[in-house]
Amino acid sequence: MIESQRHSYHLVDPSPWPISGSLGALATTVGGVMYMHSFQGGATLLSLGLLFILYTMFVWWRDVLRESTLEGHHTKVVQLGPRYGSIPFIVSEVMFLFAFFRASSHSSLAPTVEIGGIWPPKGIEVLDPREIPFLNTPILLSSGAAVTWAHHAILAGKEKRAVYALVATVSLALVFTGFQGMEYYQAPFTILDSIYGSTFFLATGFHGFHVIIGTLFLIICGIRQYLGHLTKEHHVGFEAAAWYWHFVDVVRLFLFVSIYWWGGI
Repeated sequence: MIESQRHSYHLVDPSPWPISGSLGALATTVGGVMYMHSFQGGATLLSLGLLFILYTMFVWWRDVLRESTLEGHHTKVVQLGPRYGSIPFIVSEVMFLFAFFRASSHSSLAPTVEIGGIWPPKGIEVLDPREIPFLNTPILLSSGAAVTWAHHAILAGKEKRAVYALVATVSLALVFTGFQGMEYYQAPFTILDSIYGSTFFLATGFHGFHVIIGTLFLIICGIRQYLGHLTKEHHVGFEAAAWYWHFVDVVRLFLFVSIYWWGGI
């Protein structure tokens, strides 16, 4: 940190990444609309917009890591911002997924005439919740225990143990994703099969997407831990990843009860 600075806050330097991210989002939106309406060049513009967004994400996060890890700008006061910001973000994700649980519970508690007045709807052959769904649930919950192990290892200053715990977490996450894909491949219904198919694939699909995002988050944390970026005093990025992963675990429990078990027994 610059010695002449007499406060604990980080006054960031001018950056081109906000405007570049905005331009990438604009290109993605316009390109997506053009592609969906079969306009010429829509797919190209959509691809360029997505690449621009990905590049902006990479270089922006690179700058943040440099400012926090190498330049020491992220003091304890500055760390409160991303830490508190993670909480409403996770709450917003909870509300997002709650909408699918609400749709499923509403349809199952008061099935309409259009679906035969029963739940699951007439003609739908559901997945057995005692097979892959039951196996996948403890796998993901075990990964939550592994990420907690990693957190305690970081707090204890045991760098190698933290890396091993993160490797175990990511490995379990990849196994979960593989079984999820197998489940989709074997499913006897599709997203087009009434309200049951749509709520099932939307709820489990978005949860699976969150698992993939969380897995990437934890892989980055594992690489940073291996490089010595995370310490017991400074590991806000890992804390955000751990909170996100515990959120994914809790959602899985609700999914198993409300989507798989309730709809399959």
